[in-house]
Amino acid sequence: MSGTVRATKEALLPAPAERVWQVVTSLEDTAWRSDLREVNDLGEGRLVEVTKEGVSTTFATVVWEPGRRWAFTLENPNLTGRWEGVFQPREGGTWVRFTEEVTPRRWYLRPFVKGYLKRQQARYLADLELALG
Repeated sequence: MSGTVRATKEALLPAPAERVWQVVTSLEDTAWRSDLREVNDLGEGRLVEVTKEGVSTTFATVVWEPGRRWAFTLENPNLTGRWEGVFQPREGGTWVRFTEEVTPRRWYLRPFVKGYLKRQQARYLADLELALG
């Protein structure tokens, strides 16, 4: 994909893998996400997240390996792409790797996408750490 930007964030979270998986994949309890207004489950592995700013992003699951890996495609008016979360039990908690790869729909957004992804990933991880206690 031309113009594709990729960002990866890894961390060791001090919680069991089952708990981390449950928090990340729950579509009923999303209040831990400080960036979201709502999440709508469309069924069949599809969902829509609406940010507090009102931007809707549609996600479609492409890999579902319970407790191990979740990947989906994503698209909104500004970008298209893919997200993947990998979860591995480790001594003292769970190692996670979140990778997002997106292509901006408008050429002038490209210079800002890498920074945007890094900020989003840092916020997501910070929210997740708070949710896990």
